[in-house]
Amino acid sequence: MRRLPPLNSLRSFESAARHGSFNKAAEELFVTPSAVSHQIKGLEEFLGLALFERIKRRVELTSAGERYLVSVQTALDEIDDATRKLMTTPNTGVVNLSVAPAFLTRWLVPRINHFQNRNPDVELRLTASMSQIDFRYSDMDMAVFYGDGNWPDLHSHHLRNVHSVPVCSPKLLEGKPEIQCAEDLLQYTLIHISKRDKEWQSLLKQSGVPRIDKARNMTFSSTSLALGAAMEGLGIALADRGLAERELEYGQLVCPLDISLDTQKAFYLVYQKGRPLTESMQAFRDWILEEMQAEQRNLEQNNDTSL
Repeated sequence: MRRLPPLNSLRSFESAARHGSFNKAAEELFVTPSAVSHQIKGLEEFLGLALFERIKRRVELTSAGERYLVSVQTALDEIDDATRKLMTTPNTGVVNLSVAPAFLTRWLVPRINHFQNRNPDVELRLTASMSQIDFRYSDMDMAVFYGDGNWPDLHSHHLRNVHSVPVCSPKLLEGKPEIQCAEDLLQYTLIHISKRDKEWQSLLKQSGVPRIDKARNMTFSSTSLALGAAMEGLGIALADRGLAERELEYGQLVCPLDISLDTQKAFYLVYQKGRPLTESMQAFRDWILEEMQAEQRNLEQNNDTSL
């Protein structure tokens, strides 16, 4: 049998040692200072050692207390981590997934049936979010992030690079001179996305237009809103060609000029390092990577055909 002191006495000891005060430990643990003192006194009697030196209104760890604190904090952290993992994955047939909104609505949702047909026993619970999840304190199992892939505490699988192209309603161009160069785009309202508000400037500078001061501008908070405005003929937006593929295919949007911006960013499937994947999580990971690989092969084949 393990020889273990009561958990409450360890919590009181760790909190008091961290704060250097029984009173502050009591505030953190929502108990009275006398309760903390009683717990620590019981722990010291159990160990047969003094853990603190009482000095007027503060306390300091003894050498034995300092050694013991390192092990106690490690043990409590491991218990906390194991508890959170267990509580956030009660149903192994469910995958809680946080997804960048544009990727969710424009790529994932139209393909959900493909996944469900292949994995009928897996339930996806989808949340649209631009924020980067801290998996230690979230009930999310996996996420699709937009960024540079630099998340040291996460496993990340590259899904697709993002290349922005100008898109607009064909009605916007009716009866107007053909757009032949990047500078011609400045005759129209440029539609921006607030969190990517430098993309137009980067694309035009790359295309030989150093300044866009004279351009009319309009800004929206999301890709979906920006593309909706473009389809209404309000101006020209920037969007990843893959995320606007339906509108381009149906002729609701067109690319008025064959230029593109490599944003140096991509979509990634991510999840916490060190966490064992459930079968459902593995199924989703394998499926989305296969879908991306298939799309890349089709794109390469289409490019070869056009050549």
